[in-house]
Amino acid sequence: MTAVDAYRLGDLETAAHARLPRQVWDFLAGGSGDELTVAGNRAALERRYLVPRVLRDLSNRGMSAMVLRRSVSMPVAVAPVAFHRLFHPDGELATAQAAKAQGIPLTVSTMSSVPVEEVVSVGGSVWFQLYWLRDRNLTFDLVRRAEDAGCEAIMLTVDMPWMGRRLRDLRNRFALPDTVQAAHLALDPGSVAHRSGAGTSALACHTDLAFASVLTWTDVAELRERTRLPLILKGILAAPDAVRAVELGADAVVVSNHGGRQLDGAVPTIEVVEEICRAVAGRCPVLVDGGIRSGVDVLKALALGATAVLVGRPLMWGLAVDGADGAQQVLDLLGAELRDALGLAGCDSVEAAAQLRVIRTDAG
Repeated sequence: MTAVDAYRLGDLETAAHARLPRQVWDFLAGGSGDELTVAGNRAALERRYLVPRVLRDLSNRGMSAMVLRRSVSMPVAVAPVAFHRLFHPDGELATAQAAKAQGIPLTVSTMSSVPVEEVVSVGGSVWFQLYWLRDRNLTFDLVRRAEDAGCEAIMLTVDMPWMGRRLRDLRNRFALPDTVQAAHLALDPGSVAHRSGAGTSALACHTDLAFASVLTWTDVAELRERTRLPLILKGILAAPDAVRAVELGADAVVVSNHGGRQLDGAVPTIEVVEEICRAVAGRCPVLVDGGIRSGVDVLKALALGATAVLVGRPLMWGLAVDGADGAQQVLDLLGAELRDALGLAGCDSVEAAAQLRVIRTDAG
């Protein structure tokens, strides 16, 4: 695979779509149900317009930020995405190389195709995303593995008691190829995740067996007690839930609808991020994901109060196009766009973006 000329992230999306098998592309791009929330994430961002300021001294503008007490090159982290080796043989190792080079955190999924220890060995800042498993011992074993490996935070996904009905995967009878394994769950090639069947998603069948269908605030409190790492709760859409998370000791929350892959019709994340930021009132960082496709999108999230954004699918586009170099191309483009947008909006820093006004229109 070779690089492509790309001037926006959408150029890499087009190239990745052309290169990936249909089943794999649909697994990445698709959402649940009629994909209303997938489309809604983008539409909600497109309805928002920034009011730039002028006549500012921008000679020393920068993009660095503090996220979970670590300085990052820009207010972006790589979102957890399952099975990077579906998109490139180097998988999470390639993504980790790109994140390290850019100076931003990478979140390793429980459903990673490379063990967390190998990903951390690449270097850089690594967070571990945790699904709550039926086997509680295995759940906490994964937490200990992440701690021992050198991860800097645990990100608990709280919106997936089971996998949403992802119709593209059902129609495609999606299953993992034998060359891709769930590195943390010790799957064999003949396991349920690798067996396709009519009208089923093998991966959904596997997660139904592996994931606990009940996750409560009591479990969150226990996890808080049992890990020394900063705890991030991902999948928050309601302000009262964000407040409860802070009260139980969460160090950050991620405003997320799982990229439109869980409840179809769930509110687009950008619609509620400002309300959630007001509710937590600076007691913890608020991150947001869902449809971020440009530096301008990042700036909009910052202007609404977010500390940083998570970006997932675009990194997989880059991986599919050119491995680590393709993922780096995604981050380079995002950084160039954000630097440009900050300056043109009259901001000399990421912190200044919080003073921008954002107008919501009914168009689009």
